Order: sequence, then structure tokens, then C-alpha cells
Amino acid sequence: MERIPHFINGALISDAERYGPVFNPATGEQEKEVALASAARVEEAVQAARAALPGWRATSLAKRTNIFFKVRELLMQRRPELAALLTSEHGKVLSDAEGEITRGLENIEFATGLSHMLKGERSEQVAGGVDVHSVRQPVGVVACITPFNFPAMVPLWMIGSALACGNTVLLKPSEKDPSSAIFIAEVFAEAGLPAGVLNVVHGDKEAVDVLLEHPDVKAISFVGSTPIAQSIYKRAADRGKRVQALGGAKNHMVVLPDADLNMAADAAVSAAYGSAGERCMAVSVLVAVGNIADELIEAISTRMATLKIGPGTDPASQMGPLITAEHRDKVASYVAGAAQEGATVVVDGRDQTFDSNGFFIGVSLVDHVKPGMKVYDDEIFGPVLSVVRVETYADAVKLVNDNEFGNGVAIFTRDGGAARQFEFDVEAGMVGVNVPIPVPVGTFSFGGWKNSLFGDTHMYGPESIRFYTRGKVVTTRWPDPSTSVIDLGFPRSTEPACPFQKQRGVTSRPSGTGSWARSDPALLWVVAES
Repeated sequence: MERIPHFINGALISDAERYGPVFNPATGEQEKEVALASAARVEEAVQAARAALPGWRATSLAKRTNIFFKVRELLMQRRPELAALLTSEHGKVLSDAEGEITRGLENIEFATGLSHMLKGERSEQVAGGVDVHSVRQPVGVVACITPFNFPAMVPLWMIGSALACGNTVLLKPSEKDPSSAIFIAEVFAEAGLPAGVLNVVHGDKEAVDVLLEHPDVKAISFVGSTPIAQSIYKRAADRGKRVQALGGAKNHMVVLPDADLNMAADAAVSAAYGSAGERCMAVSVLVAVGNIADELIEAISTRMATLKIGPGTDPASQMGPLITAEHRDKVASYVAGAAQEGATVVVDGRDQTFDSNGFFIGVSLVDHVKPGMKVYDDEIFGPVLSVVRVETYADAVKLVNDNEFGNGVAIFTRDGGAARQFEFDVEAGMVGVNVPIPVPVGTFSFGGWKNSLFGDTHMYGPESIRFYTRGKVVTTRWPDPSTSVIDLGFPRSTEPACPFQKQRGVTSRPSGTGSWARSDPALLWVVAES
């Protein structure tokens, strides 16, 4: 059986005390096993990253840029190979896998502009003979803990910016579909990334605990469920680390009465059931405003009947299986519970049968859903779309804003004024107007509000540069030594004019300057010429 190794200090390491199963979700069979890192193995990876940090930090921006251009070239060439690997372990259809890689590549393309992104600011002559400039420097060793649902895209989101900023990285991917992380690490190595700069360790809670507590790990990036995100944020922040922990979601799609209902139905089906609903930006709640619900539900149901569910390797498949049998059964339990709580199950995905032992389930549509029902309150992470009926726009906004999550939201309308007001009113980090899944392009940043994000900065794009760097401000002066005096007063950039200086005994200008000046060992005080 194939064994998936760690990647530490440029080498593949397969031996371990424990191994975890890796299944093909389309067949339900275990095809691989992955080495699970012990605390000692994680320590080895951390030390490799720490040892590589000085050299990588000192590597010129031009050389880093060239590496990222090469990484992009290699990933573009080998995209079909990576997509097939991703599909075999995650289950998503090949077209979705290739789309995931494309979106991940956006951040690699963003990282090629690192020379511009890392530019500081400079002000000259802030006081006589004094200049100030700022720089951004790496935080150090960064740990990236990524989820199963995007085993290529999310690692590329994190490691692209982290490495561009001069950090070294320890990537801990999901143990459910870990091969993509090794593939990416080997591509970076082939592109010229020095050994130890990017390391991959597989593992479970034991490995994560080491990363959260290790004093040499200075920052944590995480994507996963809200309870885990909240726990990771608290534990890491308590130890003085920088943390961005992205949690769960319950994304609403609001449809106003004036919307094109056919377009809205197409969007709802695409956004709810793509990738089997295993997306943190999947639409899981359809909010029908006014009297459009019946017509909209009929349009959605008609489209659902045509969906082709099957192995991700089948070109005809539009949706693949879920990641595990346990997760499939949990998703099914929400559909069963919805009927018990008083909702109407319009389409029951549990009724669909498959000629496979894979982790398949059909798509479900549930009407008359209300807050307080588990099918509404919980993040299901599967192909289940709930419909909530409301009377007015104000009711729709209140529903969205009262929800504990604030990741993404969409509105469908032909009214530009209503759409603009929605942008202003709604409490979510990413908003789509006639766009059901408003994942920002790579030049913006990704992240939610409320219980969808723990930490201050969003992922990838401009905010990632701020997260993976620390600011430093440098004040400089090259004074004439003859002007130096001892002065125990509080440093200031300005003082009263020349008469004060003369009273303090400074009666002449330093050679070659146009200002009265006095300095101490800490900071020059400069007085403008009166």
C-alpha cells in the first residue's frame, strides 16, 4: 500500500510510529496510508524551518520572485496531474479540482509582485537633517494548518504569501487527503526553494498541539470548523503568537422579488451542490423574499433532478462523494432531523441509490426552515439547501445579521439601489451581488466576520502581507559631531525658535546646514530657522 511521507528539510520521510488511512471516497476503499507525526517529528520540522530562516530572509526579493514564477510555470504544466491526485483523495470532480488549483495559483501570481508589496515608506527631513523610513520584515517560522475540502487551494493561499514575505513554513494538511501538500512542496523544491524553507508534516491533534505551543513558531494560519478555530485562536494567542483562524459559515443567498428567478435558481443549485456542499462559501440558506418561494423552489427542484452524481473521474459527473462515510451519515441526519422539527423536505437526497460503496449522497432541498432548527443553525457542510421565507427586505437582512456566522452572503436583484443598500446593511466579510459564491480574486483578501473569523486579518491578498510581516520604523541622522551635547529633556521634532536655543547655549549653525541644531545620543532635536 502506498505510504504518504512527510517532507522535512528537503527530504521525504516515511517512517512513523503511527499511520492513518487515506480512502478513495468514490469507492469507499482505503488506497493509501499517511505517516502521522509524533511530537519529535514535528520538532524536527520546526528546527529545519528555524535553521533555514536566516538564509531565506536574506535572499533577495528578485531571487524569491524568480522562484514564484517558476512555481507558477510548473503548477500550470502539472495541473492535470495534481487535479487527478486531488480527486482520488477528496472525491470532487476533475473540473472542480482544476478550478481549485487555478484559484490557488492566483495567490502564487500575487506573490510574484512581492517586491512591490514589501515596499516601505520614507519621509525625508521630518526634522532638520532627520529622515524616517519603514520596512516590513518576516515574523519567523509560520505554521499553516489546512482543511480537507481544498487540499491544494488553501495551502497555496497561505504558503504563497508567507514565503514571499521571507518566512519559513511548516504546513500541516488534513490527514484525510494529504498527498496534494507533498506534491506542492516538491514543486517548490524543483523551482529552487532551499531545503527547510517549506516543510510538510502530517498528523492529528498531537502534531497540532506541538505547533500551538512551540516557542519557535511565531504565527498560526488555520482554516476549519468554528469550535476548532476558536480553540486554536485562544491557545496560540495565549502564547503570544499571531493567529488568523478561519471558522465555519452559514452562507445566505437573498432573492428579491424583482430578481431573474431562472438565473437565481441556476446560481442556487451551483452554489449549494458544487463540490458536494463541502465549501465554506457554499450557499446553504436560500432566503426567498415576498411571494416568490414556490416558483423558485419549483425551478430549483427541476434543475436538481438533472444533476449527475458519480465518481469525480467520470467526465459526466457534476458532483462527487463526500469525504468520509461518517460525514455522509452526519449530513443525512440533518435531513432526517429537519422533517422532525417541522420543515418540509422537498427533495430527499437519502433516497438516491448508487452502484458503489463510495461515500455518496444525493442532493436535498428543505423548505419552511426557521432559525432554531438544527438544519438552519448548524454548518452542515454537505449538499443540503434550506429555504427560509420572509416577507420583506428588512426581514432578510435581519435574518442574515442575526446569524452567528458572517462569512459570505449574496443578493439577487435587478435593483441597483437595493443591492447597494444591502452591501451597506449586511454583516458579512464577503458579499456577492448576483454572484452566489463571492470568493475574492487574489488581489483582494478572503475572510468573514463574527464566528467565521478569529483574529484581525483576512487570508491571502494585501491583508496576508500584513499578517506575515512585522513593521519596523527607522529614524536616521548623520550629524556634525561638533554639534553634539548632552540633553536629558524629552525628544521632540520641533522646539521654540532660535532665541530659546541661544539661551541654552547653541549660538551657531552646524557647518553645511540651514537650521539651528542640537543633538543627544538618542535623537536629534531640530529647530526650524526663525
